[in-house]
Amino acid sequence: MSRFRVATLTRRSVLSGAAGLACAALLPRTAMAGSSFKLIPKQVKAPLIGQPHPDTVVWAYNDLMPGPPIRVRQGDRLKIAVENQLAEETTVHFHGIRLPNAMDGVPHLTQTPIAPGREFIYEFDVPDAGTYWYHPHQGSAQVGRGLAGALVVEEREPIQVDRDVVWLLQDWRLRPDGQISNDFGNMHDITHSGRIGNTVTINGRVQETFAVRSGERIRLRLINAANARIFGLSFAGHQPRVIAIDGQPVEPHEPSDGTIILAPAMRIDLILDMAAKPGERFQVLDSFYRGLEYRLIDLAYADTPYRERILDTAIALTPNAIPEPDLNRAERHEVAFNGGMMGQMMMRDRGMAGMNMRDMMQKGKVWFINGVAMLGHVMDPMLTLTRGRSYVLAMANETAWWHPIHLHGHVFRVLSRNGAPTRHREWQDTVLMEPREKVEIAFVADNPGDWMFHCHILEHQDGGMMGVIRVT
Repeated sequence: MSRFRVATLTRRSVLSGAAGLACAALLPRTAMAGSSFKLIPKQVKAPLIGQPHPDTVVWAYNDLMPGPPIRVRQGDRLKIAVENQLAEETTVHFHGIRLPNAMDGVPHLTQTPIAPGREFIYEFDVPDAGTYWYHPHQGSAQVGRGLAGALVVEEREPIQVDRDVVWLLQDWRLRPDGQISNDFGNMHDITHSGRIGNTVTINGRVQETFAVRSGERIRLRLINAANARIFGLSFAGHQPRVIAIDGQPVEPHEPSDGTIILAPAMRIDLILDMAAKPGERFQVLDSFYRGLEYRLIDLAYADTPYRERILDTAIALTPNAIPEPDLNRAERHEVAFNGGMMGQMMMRDRGMAGMNMRDMMQKGKVWFINGVAMLGHVMDPMLTLTRGRSYVLAMANETAWWHPIHLHGHVFRVLSRNGAPTRHREWQDTVLMEPREKVEIAFVADNPGDWMFHCHILEHQDGGMMGVIRVT
């Protein structure tokens, strides 16, 4: 897997001397229980870095950074009232959940944005167990300022673990005074790899250690809530096994090269068996960007073991009831992603010389799907699909940059990469595409409505890489 270098700083360049924090800070705050909740987005201060650094002004839900974890049971009906205490409009999108179109949280397309001081109620069933998250769909700055939270749908028959832990990863671009840089939407970020920050937090804090005990088994739910940063995580001295991707169960397996690749908006559930000796310590490294590797956190073993030996119970999850696409009868569509820095040359090679990149840049639009840049959340559909039919999208990344492609309202199988069948035929809702890579996905268009289809590097989305797929 090739990786492009980006102009960014390591986390430690800003956080040198940050104080170590206890394990308890890594565990999710008490999750909201039941089926009715309230979320209040507002501006607050949070100790992202810790003493002696000042608190950072962020946007948060319910005064918490990240927002309160929501835990419900598979099949529950979820009701969430959102009261907007920001000075601008917002929405909430429940990423990865198969829900009715009117509850999808896309401004103007599926709902009127929530005005300051107003309230909107989201209500829907949660059919699939797994790890999901919630965030606004109102421009990249709202996520970049902190608005995000975990949504966990628990299985009816969960696997046996000793701890179920969420790590919601966020990437911040902080100034030397510890405040968020206000350079959102600059053209360099839009045309290149997106808004890559200089500070990474786990559950809203810079963490030094995560306390573990010999013999325990942990289910670690990783959520990438960053605007643009792709993580490549390795767990020194351990052999994590992937059991779910984007909330959907997958055959348990060790990742390629031992590295967990987590693109923006993606979630990966791991089983971590703590097999080392008491008192030992191991690094978790992020090495996705070549030459910019850094230590995310340390696994710090307590002096006393949890038990003598690791659990030997099954770790495979029960699959969710997702309709299987009929590949023999599936309708096929070609989708090409174009644009960005160096994109004009590639588009010219593809016979798209009529696209004037300079004119589009003046409008802030430099990314395209099939040659069309989205100017807002509402536009004519790029595809109109028949409800209940199976479809294959043959997607080509004709750019020099990575793109995590997300389809709202549906889950798809990843069939192939560059013509080679995928080993696990993963169910996903966000698939990462390398530069110039071709990926085939398949799904049943069983959820009616107008659905967003976009790159989840939010600066690429704002720069035009977004379309509408209509299911009728």
